[in-house]
Amino acid sequence: MEKYTATELIVRDDIMEKAKELAALISTSDEVQFYRQAEKQVQANAEIQELIKLIKKRQKEVVAFETFQNKKMVDKINGELEELQDKLDQYPIVSQFKQAQEDINYLLQLVVGVVRDTVAEKIQVEDAAPVVESNCSD
Repeated sequence: MEKYTATELIVRDDIMEKAKELAALISTSDEVQFYRQAEKQVQANAEIQELIKLIKKRQKEVVAFETFQNKKMVDKINGELEELQDKLDQYPIVSQFKQAQEDINYLLQLVVGVVRDTVAEKIQVEDAAPVVESNCSD
């Protein structure tokens, strides 16, 4: 049986080619197509973009006030962040976008799990010691 170093395994052309094929298949899935559509709609909505900018600004402020250990301001801004996030979540397209992200993550985790489990099964089968039958009359 051939053995490969970690470097050889990473750059093996046949594995990389199959990984690229799988990535291409995933990129054409309904989940990815829906994600792309939702992303475009979110990016095209000026109100949503303004809310996102404001949320990012507030998040940076929280980090700054945490650095100065100003709990009162951190709590105040975190309250504002919750309100902003709630307002953002009220947009149906934002909810759809988040759901699409979750669906893609689930799909990717599923694929990784199948690969992991299949490789683990192959390793267990190949590593199993051969069964030696003994004759009880010995």
